[in-house]
Amino acid sequence: MFQIDRFGRTPIYEQIIDQTQRLIASGILKEGDQLPSVRVLSQELSVNPNTLQKAYSELERRGLCISAPGNGRFVTADAFRLVGEEFRGRLDEIRRIAKELRAAGVPVEEVLEAVNVVYGKEKEE
Repeated sequence: MFQIDRFGRTPIYEQIIDQTQRLIASGILKEGDQLPSVRVLSQELSVNPNTLQKAYSELERRGLCISAPGNGRFVTADAFRLVGEEFRGRLDEIRRIAKELRAAGVPVEEVLEAVNVVYGKEKEE
């Protein structure tokens, strides 16, 4: 479920948070699904349990999961909506990049084609 890049610049706990958000956004993790326990995941990934606890605590703070003492952590009913709102916030970044591309003379058709490829609306050449 999770893959860690030990040599990347992103801290491991942030990788867990990002991957959890992507799993929620893609519908792989749904409301009520249980997240792997800290102990099991730390053994599986060979990661310090404190690192995973930090990631899970942040997911709880964001409202994406809830802890049920003795039972584990579960995806909340609002998780999909909350992740969607956060991802939509990235549209400002896309606007900034689009302005840079326009200033560099990249035709709008090329930009739209790149977006359409990602959304699966055109075939990549």
